[in-house]
Amino acid sequence: MLALFIILMLLWIVGGIAGLAVKGLIWLFFVSLVLFIITAIWGFVKGLFSKKN
Repeated sequence: MLALFIILMLLWIVGGIAGLAVKGLIWLFFVSLVLFIITAIWGFVKGLFSKKN
């Protein structure tokens, strides 16, 4: 599950950079930013409620 989390975070970062680099794709930056924040919150909440034995 950690690998999926890391892959998603990297994917959103790459998408955001591509959105800034390519003229006309600024919307991609904002979509990537929102998805990055949602994924970070999801990972944080999932970490809070996981049982560590």
